[in-house]
Amino acid sequence: MLLDPNHLSALSTILRHGSFDAAASDLSVTPSAVSQRIKALEDRVGAALINRGTPCTATPLGLRVAQHAEDIGLLEAKLARELTLDQTSGPARVRIAVPADVLATWFIDAMSQVDGLLFDLVVDDQDHSAEWLRRGEVSAAITVGGDTIPGADALALGAMRYVPTANPDFMRKWFADGVNADTLSRAPCLTFNRKDSLQKAWLTRQTGQRLSPPSHFLPSSQGFVEAAIVGLGWGMNPIGLAQDALADGRLCPVLPDAPLDVRLTWQVGRVLSAALAPLTAAVKRTAAEALLPVDT
Repeated sequence: MLLDPNHLSALSTILRHGSFDAAASDLSVTPSAVSQRIKALEDRVGAALINRGTPCTATPLGLRVAQHAEDIGLLEAKLARELTLDQTSGPARVRIAVPADVLATWFIDAMSQVDGLLFDLVVDDQDHSAEWLRRGEVSAAITVGGDTIPGADALALGAMRYVPTANPDFMRKWFADGVNADTLSRAPCLTFNRKDSLQKAWLTRQTGQRLSPPSHFLPSSQGFVEAAIVGLGWGMNPIGLAQDALADGRLCPVLPDAPLDVRLTWQVGRVLSAALAPLTAAVKRTAAEALLPVDT
């Protein structure tokens, strides 16, 4: 089924800006023209693609069609480079699912090394970024573990080290009797969001029990570190974000020599592997400097 490029562009632009009026301004057409394009596209696929509201959001099928449009843009940009054609349409856009801690520590460095791309990042908890690629809603993703998503090429990157950290005063208040299953079950911990399983994974590894301590929900990588520094709770922080506070004593390990290493994998939809090869190379270089090597 062939889809009109102008219709696809209207869909992507509405979802990027959140309204028909803003999309019309970006595309230099009238809002009526944008509405007509979306109606024609929805008639073509036989389903609603946009939830009209403030802001406008995509239906599940709308997300898939919008991702198809961006994939086409990446492939056309690659072809234009190979044929040394003028790229009058500007840089291609790539949508990538990235765990928040990866974005906060090293992924922006990789992005900065690649020209000719506009990035549209989906930031999710580390255990769930793979789902975006599995559903076909992004072109690439940083995923946890080594499982390859069907239809994707995978590159093992290394391991991100997490350290259980807390304020020294917090340690004296909650762990005066030692760090054990009893004290860990009572001490408040920090959790990124309700998908975050890092703290519970570390607790299970250390105690052999499935503990559920009281928890603050704090969906910010930098805020996670700051919350630990001021004594709000203990949490698993990437060593790259916590090392300064550990060095100057604002934070200390909840347990010494008890890190949690999380393996990361870069996965790209196979049809786009060649088009995204420069980005893959940048991700590989940057990860080699930021992550720990792992045995394969």
